Amino acid sequence: MEVVLATRCCPAAGRAALLRALSASLPPSGRRRCACCCSAWRGGPPAAARRRRGGRPGSGAGRCRPLLRGARAAGAVRRRGRRGARCGTACICGAPLAARLARDALASWRGRRAGAEEAGGGAGGGGAALEGRLLSRCVARAGTGAEEGEGEAAAALVAGGYCGAGATARGRVLWGCWARAGRRGPGGRCALSALADELLPRGPAGTGSGLDARLCPGFWRLVQEGLTERDGLCRKRARYLLKRALDLSALPRESSLFWWSADKNEQLLQFWETYILIMETLEGNQVGSENKTLMKEGILHFLELYETKHLPNSLGFSEFVIGPLMDALSESSLYSRTPGQLIGACPPLGMRLQKFLATYLALLPEEEKGSFLLKFIQKMTNRHWCAVPILFLSMALASIPACKVLGAEGLHALRDVLQCTMITHQILLRGAAQCYLLQTTMHLTDVEKVSFPEVSSFLLSLRPEESLRRDTLLWTELCSWLQVNDRCFRKSVTADFKHQETSSLCQYVHSLVGEYLKAPASERENCFMPDWFEAKLVSTMILLAADVDGKSNIEWIELEAFLNPLLDVLMKLGSNAYIPTLKTDKSLQLLLKLLQTRSLKCSNTQDDEVLLFIWKSLVTPVESVLEFVLRRLTTNELSSVGDLDRCDLYLALIPEIVNLCLKINRKKMPSIKNFLSSLINASIRNLQESNSEKPKVKEQIRKVASMASLAAVCEIMDGKLEVHLESLPSVDALKKLISFSQFNEVLKKPSYTEEKQSIFFHSLGEETTSRGWGKIVARYVHDQWICLRFVLNLFPTLAQGYEETSDMSLSTAERSKKILQSALEALTILPSDQVLPVFDCMKVLVPKLLDSSESLCIEAFDLVWKIISSLSNTQLIFWANLKAFVQFIFDSEVLAIAASAKGQAYAKIKEIIFKLIDVSTTKTGVFNVVLSHCCQSWLFPTVDERSALTNAFLNAGNYSELITEACVFGTVFRRDQRLIQDVHAFIENLGEKCAANVVTESTNRDDHYVRVCAVKFLCSLDGSNILHKMFMEDIFIKLLDKDELVSRSRTRYYANSLQHRIKNRVWQTLLVLLPKLDQNFLCGTLDKVFQAGFSTNQSSVKYFIEWIVILSLHKYPQFLDKFWDCFCYDEEKLKTSICTFLSVLAHFDIILQNTSEKKPALKKALIVVLQWCFSHNFSVRLYALVALKKIWAMCRMLHVEEFETLTPVIESSLQQVENMHGTGNARRNWQRIQDHFFFATFHPVEDYSLETIFYTLPRLSELAEDEWISLSKFDRFTDIPLPPAFQWYRSQTELCDLKPSDWSQQDMGSHSAEADSQTEWTDVQKKIIPWKNSTPSLDLEMAFQDRAVKLGKSNSRLIVVASLIDKPTNLGGLCRTSEIFGASALVVGSLHYIQDKQFQHLSVSAEQWLPLVEVKPSQLVDYLQQKKTEGYTIIGVEQTAKSFDLTEYCFPEKSLLLLGNEHEGIPANLIHHLDVCVEIPQQGIIRSLNVHVSGALLIWEYTRQQICEQPCSIFL
Repeated sequence: MEVVLATRCCPAAGRAALLRALSASLPPSGRRRCACCCSAWRGGPPAAARRRRGGRPGSGAGRCRPLLRGARAAGAVRRRGRRGARCGTACICGAPLAARLARDALASWRGRRAGAEEAGGGAGGGGAALEGRLLSRCVARAGTGAEEGEGEAAAALVAGGYCGAGATARGRVLWGCWARAGRRGPGGRCALSALADELLPRGPAGTGSGLDARLCPGFWRLVQEGLTERDGLCRKRARYLLKRALDLSALPRESSLFWWSADKNEQLLQFWETYILIMETLEGNQVGSENKTLMKEGILHFLELYETKHLPNSLGFSEFVIGPLMDALSESSLYSRTPGQLIGACPPLGMRLQKFLATYLALLPEEEKGSFLLKFIQKMTNRHWCAVPILFLSMALASIPACKVLGAEGLHALRDVLQCTMITHQILLRGAAQCYLLQTTMHLTDVEKVSFPEVSSFLLSLRPEESLRRDTLLWTELCSWLQVNDRCFRKSVTADFKHQETSSLCQYVHSLVGEYLKAPASERENCFMPDWFEAKLVSTMILLAADVDGKSNIEWIELEAFLNPLLDVLMKLGSNAYIPTLKTDKSLQLLLKLLQTRSLKCSNTQDDEVLLFIWKSLVTPVESVLEFVLRRLTTNELSSVGDLDRCDLYLALIPEIVNLCLKINRKKMPSIKNFLSSLINASIRNLQESNSEKPKVKEQIRKVASMASLAAVCEIMDGKLEVHLESLPSVDALKKLISFSQFNEVLKKPSYTEEKQSIFFHSLGEETTSRGWGKIVARYVHDQWICLRFVLNLFPTLAQGYEETSDMSLSTAERSKKILQSALEALTILPSDQVLPVFDCMKVLVPKLLDSSESLCIEAFDLVWKIISSLSNTQLIFWANLKAFVQFIFDSEVLAIAASAKGQAYAKIKEIIFKLIDVSTTKTGVFNVVLSHCCQSWLFPTVDERSALTNAFLNAGNYSELITEACVFGTVFRRDQRLIQDVHAFIENLGEKCAANVVTESTNRDDHYVRVCAVKFLCSLDGSNILHKMFMEDIFIKLLDKDELVSRSRTRYYANSLQHRIKNRVWQTLLVLLPKLDQNFLCGTLDKVFQAGFSTNQSSVKYFIEWIVILSLHKYPQFLDKFWDCFCYDEEKLKTSICTFLSVLAHFDIILQNTSEKKPALKKALIVVLQWCFSHNFSVRLYALVALKKIWAMCRMLHVEEFETLTPVIESSLQQVENMHGTGNARRNWQRIQDHFFFATFHPVEDYSLETIFYTLPRLSELAEDEWISLSKFDRFTDIPLPPAFQWYRSQTELCDLKPSDWSQQDMGSHSAEADSQTEWTDVQKKIIPWKNSTPSLDLEMAFQDRAVKLGKSNSRLIVVASLIDKPTNLGGLCRTSEIFGASALVVGSLHYIQDKQFQHLSVSAEQWLPLVEVKPSQLVDYLQQKKTEGYTIIGVEQTAKSFDLTEYCFPEKSLLLLGNEHEGIPANLIHHLDVCVEIPQQGIIRSLNVHVSGALLIWEYTRQQICEQPCSIFL
């Protein structure tokens, strides 16, 4: 019997050996049975072997039993051999042995797989001989114990036992399959799949076993559960059973639980076949479980189904919504627009979510609504949601009809969601989400369950600069909500009005202000500043109560009552020195918050009654506040590090108080001036005090506060020029101090040894917890440069009038050079958020030194650029620093001086221009800042710029590259970037309905604004101005050169590629410039335009070229001779471009509008067109016939006698074309080309407008949507206004209403009708996706960038690295092989290979389903090292001295396969980075395999070892 087990692994030899071994000791009947068994290893014993026979087994059976029971005797023999031996021997030896084997197996079964295997073996081998109950037990055990492939064996064995059993035994088998095994393991579906022929028999009724599984609910339960199993094999078995049931139901039989109707037999059959086809396709390699398209379609269908069908509600369904559904909704890509949706439209998922939530909540019982919504909102806080999903979920919540279901816990959950929105850097999305969450609060909160403190705490989580701000619709809605629900809110636990059950808003605010201004009696003088939270809360609630009160038409009594406690404290500040510090801090914080309140809509303060009343009230204690601030800043009252926060509070109050007095009471300005003079003088005295060798904390803090005070005063004087504060006597003393000061003076760290112990610990504690001494020193240096900036702006010479020192006797240039050197030093010591005043000083100094100290200025340029580039990922301070950098580098005087010298500085500035453009490709908005500043300074120079230059516009000509690059600027965005842009556009389209649009500052960081700015700049130029004219001509030539450069580049040029977009932008800009160009210039450049027409161009570019040619000939008909020359080239050059010139002739009536002699031109046109009407190319003939129809109509109208002889021929030809009824698509294409917008509707002169150029024509020519620039963007970009006389703005309505034509896609023409008519699937291959992709068609560059995040369709950890391979055929084959065997990724040297036709021919679309990663050969070392750190084993396919034989090597799970070059193999510098080399054993002489073949062999061996050796089944 050892032979039996050993040879099971080799079926060919095993059958003969088994036959010989068993037949030697068996009677003749046993030998025949053995032979039958050996002929049916795969499907169980044959029919002859299944029949019961008389007699008892011979002596061979006695030997079989110990072997069958004793698996250990086999040692290394495989389990599959043991299973076969048991099955075959039990079948041969009859019922006694089979029954004994089955009982032994059941007795020893303890959950082991071996027990289950033996039970199944007994049942399968001797099932026909077993009585029903024993057979049922064997089946149940075999089914429940089957795991990872054992179920297949169980199913095979059960099938044999079932088929020979009696009716009772069969029933028990079925009961064991679906009543037990279905709940405990996969064995039930295994057995049912094997028994499908018996349970779901084919053929006429009455044949087969007489059983019908469809009548049993357990069968359908198993199928239904199987379709949703995680295990793919279980799903496959369930689909197989469903197929069999479908086939059986389609026959004319009696009805079953599987509902079927004879009347709807065809429809039902089609439905279920389609369903099964979809299920099978989903299982295919092409589509994985993480496919975002399928997920999106599934969610949309589900939401729509629930909305329309009103499915019954259940607790399990609510758990599904809050669990898996919301998990799926967290994927941002699901919220993309569908094809055909306009930019700015709400994505389908966003709309469906709103309807679904409202519908579902309406179906819920009232008592369940609150708990469901609470769980829903809490789910939004338990993970890191991206900005897009949280926005649309918030919008869906806000769209729920008002119902009072949320209490305090719900309010807290919504506040937690608000905190989640702060993670994103997308300010507009963040603000919009806050708006919707506030609306959700107002719609769903039960005010009787929440108190005012809870509501106010929630409101404070909203940022005023992003969402909740006065004068917005949201603020008005909030005021109305508070007014309607006033006195309905739950009473707070700490409320003073204890006799009431509810509270009113006014009562709450009264109490809030009173509690806020209370200070504990035991408060220490030296304490930390209070948190700003309370001040923000009190000021917000005061304003809300005031606006609610104002809506009630009540006088300002309540508002006055709110402010009185604050005014009382403020009035005492100047005279009462014993007010607790905490109380003064809180009162000044509240004062500052109230003064910082701004009105959005009302430019005139008198129109905002609430603010006007507040400001009039607050202006009263101004003198007292200023007296207090002066005392605190100039005496020794600020003595610790923590007091610097108070210093900041006092200094922030000063400009607000100045603004208040200017708006409300200018009579207080003398007090302001006296205060500023006193502050300046006292601060100067403090700074001039000599320092001891070991300064104390108090001394150094006083110096820091004094320098900060001077800086604050300088900023006020810089910003309030109308008050003429610079005329104060103390300003001279300030100038003298700055002139004598040592720049970048660093304060010594104070000594604590002489301080009191309490002060020491207090200061030290603040220093270590608040800010280090280095930050304080940086602040001190920063304030010095603010003062210097003021002095430099006011007194550019700086040394004027102060000659008493040798330092001051230096020349102005030398003094400026010294200050610039100090500025460079300051940039090296200051943190990045404090360099702005240094930039401003350099802006004043560099123009004076650019001629004499160019190298120093270039050093300044380099250092400043280094700082800016290092901040590109720091969102908070980057933009302010960038703006200052641009104002410095691109200052009109700096640009003019550098351009006049044409030296190194000029080259450096141009280098910086291109560096900024390069940064703009990855950080949207950088180029916008540069271009906007330059265009404004060149078109609208300030007074200083006019005085410094003869003409600021000269800089535009010297740096024209800036405008040229701006005209074609724009990257191809990734899909996630386009999604963010689409959502931005959607929010912006909401207008004032979304408060975020009103309160967020417009940053103009959309890349479209770069081109919009450039176009509006060009539109503002005057053709009669000689400088403007020369500039426009220069730009026109440079753009034509750029188009030619793109046409000659080797980069593949396909629809919506970057090259296509650049060419499109070039011709759009040329079209804008065209009306401003004169005849002489066009005469010299029109030839270049014609040459561009001969190039291979996409349809959108062709339209623009044709349009420019038409307009040029329309304006200057004398250029027609140049145009006719275009038809004189040889046919080889014209065959791809002649349609462009024929399209021009289709508008010949417009060209001849300004020509008095039309007949000669018509004659020439007719001669030219007629010869192309006989072209071999069908498309050329169509274009020629369109032109001929137009020209001939003109000839008939003008009665050209010369062509009377041609009249019959031409008219009969045109009539024949109109009436053609031939086969194919000729007639249809003729109709389509005539209906095409360019020939039927478009008018080159009347439709000339910005809207047509940048929006309508790109849309009609099917350019990518992110290339469409709507007029709204021209309106929103206000930095550069269009001239008042500008008239070319909007398209005609008729053109705007058109839809894109498909004529430009001529390859689709012959199939469109067939495609439209084919609405059903017919004979679809399983491996092909049988439905159209519902996502917008993406250009290849974008698709390839997203490959690395493609669907996870296998568990493989194999990465194939083919970066060294450069032949597209090999790469295409490897791509196909890697995809088929489920590699996790293919690494190539360049993604451009994927565009190669040879690659695509070999890959057969595998690149669409396999993650592709680009790693250039030069980057391989870093890539391999990175993968090593991730746990990958680097395996090289190379023959080395220590290489392993492929047949002997065991691949690790995480393997990276590095393939060598076709000729050189793996370079030597990469060999030592490999963990192991594997070679393929060879027998031939050549000793060299193709790299694709080599890679395929190793990929298969890895697959075989890692995947294929897992237990598998021959059954479904």
